[in-house]
Amino acid sequence: MKTTARILFHGCIALVVSLLATAPAGAADQFINVLTGGTSGVYYPLGVALANSIGKAMPSVKTSVQATKASVENLNLLQAGRGEIAFTLGDSLSDAWKSNEDAGFKTPLKKLRGIAAIYPNYIQIVARADSGIKTLADLKGKSISVGAPKSGTELNARAILAAAGLSYKDFSKVEYLPFGESVELMKNRQIDVTLQSAGLGVSALRDLATSVDIVVVPIPADVIRKTNDPAYLPAVIPANTYRGQTTDVQAAAVQNYLVTYDGLGNDVVYSMTKAFWTGLDQLVAAHSAAKSIDIKHALDGMPVPLHPGAERYYMEIGVLK
Repeated sequence: MKTTARILFHGCIALVVSLLATAPAGAADQFINVLTGGTSGVYYPLGVALANSIGKAMPSVKTSVQATKASVENLNLLQAGRGEIAFTLGDSLSDAWKSNEDAGFKTPLKKLRGIAAIYPNYIQIVARADSGIKTLADLKGKSISVGAPKSGTELNARAILAAAGLSYKDFSKVEYLPFGESVELMKNRQIDVTLQSAGLGVSALRDLATSVDIVVVPIPADVIRKTNDPAYLPAVIPANTYRGQTTDVQAAAVQNYLVTYDGLGNDVVYSMTKAFWTGLDQLVAAHSAAKSIDIKHALDGMPVPLHPGAERYYMEIGVLK
């Protein structure tokens, strides 16, 4: 019996060694999880398109798309190695690298590495027309949803409202909800206004504008300056971006980035970066926000070091010398 057991034991060991020896090289890098945001935002449809591009460019890779609370959660997941590529707002990325506990980063996230600057997020404040809100000053005493707690959107809300001389205490009610849920409260007259940080034409706000009459509340340039944060830039929401919005509206914008982490192999990140840029038409088809993504600005304002795999791609195509 002992001899038989010994033979079986050694046979199992040999089988395991054989399987390991014949496993495909780089098998640990064969799964790519794309970290996005809420399903009614812009990150999610772009993430689905990106995952498809990566899957076509890297047939041996299995891709997945994870809906999250967006920037802050994405960056913490990357730091923990629980995702391979993520969308994030630039101010959140800077806060993560330097460590801003109020923003949701207790320690510096030094594993983060850059892939590309993509499109700007527009901080869009939209009120029901029957709420009487037309300016930032009119928000006082009203009810608002500012995005999921400590999400990139909620951090944007804090910064812009503070610059306008407002705090959450100035509202009759503050909800911390994702885009889609915020819009449902607006439709049901349970809140007056929603602040959403997203690409132009975000589906949640388009949905809202087709259901109720809206007002897009301007964010003047002097308010943006008072944030004292170079991440916030003056921008314009063009007329007719949403139903009933017949004029251009001043807004604030923050750059978005694609990021990864330093433990991911150079070849994998090179291939992901190449798949992103060569598959850009798929992202444009997924959401109009991607129309403003330009290879000429791929490295603009990157708050974290560039991943060597991405650097290799940019050198190959002449963006980096």
